[in-house]
Amino acid sequence: MQFGLLMFPTHDALDPATVAREAEARGFESLVFPEHTHIPTSRRSPYPGGGELPRRYSHTYDPFVALTAAACATERLKIGTGVCLVIERDPITTAKEVASLDHLSGGRFLFGVGAGWNREEMANHGTDPRVRMAVLGERVRAMKEIWTADEAEFHGEHVDFEPIWSWPKPAQRPHPPVLVGGMGPTVEDRVLEYGDEWLPQRVDAGNVDEFAERARALQQRAADAGRGTIPMTLFGAEPDADLIERYAEAGITRCLFSLPSKERDAVLRAMDRYTALMPSS
Repeated sequence: MQFGLLMFPTHDALDPATVAREAEARGFESLVFPEHTHIPTSRRSPYPGGGELPRRYSHTYDPFVALTAAACATERLKIGTGVCLVIERDPITTAKEVASLDHLSGGRFLFGVGAGWNREEMANHGTDPRVRMAVLGERVRAMKEIWTADEAEFHGEHVDFEPIWSWPKPAQRPHPPVLVGGMGPTVEDRVLEYGDEWLPQRVDAGNVDEFAERARALQQRAADAGRGTIPMTLFGAEPDADLIERYAEAGITRCLFSLPSKERDAVLRAMDRYTALMPSS
């Protein structure tokens, strides 16, 4: 199992480059940043975690800018989105950003994607929340065409463009791994349709057995479709040694521990706690 970190990289927290350097120095394999372009003040969409929405959601950097800083400060650390809200982004522009970051980092990018939960946020970008999953799928498939074809074109219901040229291509071939985020009842369909990995979240002692059943069913479907084992990266893993063993038994291949969006000392204290859970420590 690999061990990584996740953090909302806010403008008033420890900067992304320092976070990345400290993570790499401690032996972490990866670092991912979430995305929210903004938070509507209406707050009609309830926060999935319950209670008030944490301040960090409306204060975070653009993930591609923050990840570029992280990539430039490190040599081995994988950097990624957890998740990129593709339904709020132009697919041609986003394909260019992904390819550029993967190329500049030497093939270290993990492309976590999702549809999000804040309906007002996505509506502000012109996306109808009722069709967000269809939009997500088409935009990911369109980006794959751009990454892999010299003359890419795509014709769908939500994405449509004639042949285009777009370089650089990603360093990873055929493209960076697409990690499909979510825990909804149909997320496995999306993983199998256009994902390379599953990026589940909110798995703890109370539902790890239920998750393991879902994971086994997903792997069986993948085998039936002629695919190999699908890696699974757990977003927000619980920092508990016994539970980490159960994650491994369920097939989790990477655990991402959550860092606070705070000053240097608080972030490094959390890193050190998580370092103690890694086998090499």
